[in-house]
Amino acid sequence: MSGPGRDPLHDSLAGTVFALPADADSGHDRFDLAEAVTVLSNYDLGVISAVQEFRRGSRRSPKLLLKCDRGPLILKRLAPGRDEPARIAFAHELQRALAAAAFPLPALFPSRSAETLVRLHGHSYELFECVAGQTFDHSPEATFEAGATLGRFHEILAAARPAGDPPTGSYHNLPGVLTSLAAIPERTAEPALAATATSLASIYSAAAEHARRAGLDHWPPQLIHGDWHPGNLLFRAGKVVAVIDYDTARLQPRIIDLANGALQFSLTRTEGDPESWPDTPDELRLKRFCQGYDSAVRTLVSRGEIQALPWLMVEAMIAESALPIAATGKFGRLDPAPFLRMVERKARWIMSSAERISRIIN
Repeated sequence: MSGPGRDPLHDSLAGTVFALPADADSGHDRFDLAEAVTVLSNYDLGVISAVQEFRRGSRRSPKLLLKCDRGPLILKRLAPGRDEPARIAFAHELQRALAAAAFPLPALFPSRSAETLVRLHGHSYELFECVAGQTFDHSPEATFEAGATLGRFHEILAAARPAGDPPTGSYHNLPGVLTSLAAIPERTAEPALAATATSLASIYSAAAEHARRAGLDHWPPQLIHGDWHPGNLLFRAGKVVAVIDYDTARLQPRIIDLANGALQFSLTRTEGDPESWPDTPDELRLKRFCQGYDSAVRTLVSRGEIQALPWLMVEAMIAESALPIAATGKFGRLDPAPFLRMVERKARWIMSSAERISRIIN
């Protein structure tokens, strides 16, 4: 029973939000109790029986998993740079269009004022359904489904025209990648990385030029997801039951999503040192992802898109590696030196095998 003057919601959250996990020094941003109480007071949730930290996705975007009368829900504080109200309104409009077409995604949970965005003390928050599912099992069948789901995503939004000005940048020909690569030796205090960073910068620039020559600059933009990788899809019985994380949605040619998805769903790695990871992607998964995509779109992937895809895979891999290492000095918990040398090996293999990859996905 609450004492005099105590907030019942405060009591229901106390002792759960602050249960620090063993890796509390991992660099994740976190909710505090007062923040959680204030934000959740904007929603009609009934009784909250459990709250715990939910560490998925960006470390700059803390999440809480709630068990309450409205079911399991996830409260998310959007990361700095992705929390502007106009950008979130665009992402929520996109999600409503997908939901209307019965696309698999978690439902946004409205506040008492019927808004799907809560803005408090300079931060932006959203609350959404927690969907039960399994992670990607690396099977050809699940890979095909991942490609087909991306195709369906693009088909639903092909003719959509969002209000306002949605983001338009991507990993392709992004000046910040070269800037980040140049900063890595000093940021990591490893001068020996200068040669690797210089090599990756040269590879990135060459890949961007090949993608441009294939016709990328002339292909029509449309709404894309912007971060199509296994961590953003949930599966059940071999089918995709939820696609999450719409913070990166933007206006770009569809091949930007397709190439990144082809890379992410065909990557090969082991549990050991990154320098022992294979150079080659899993060619069967690469093929099945693209076959799945073609099975769901009315306009099949063109010859130009096929030619651009290997080079965009290279750009995506280097951009995804360089930007976080320049910002934090590490790639997750991995040492940057062996990781970047692995990226260079994989990128060189894709470059030397671009024609082979084009044949595989054709």
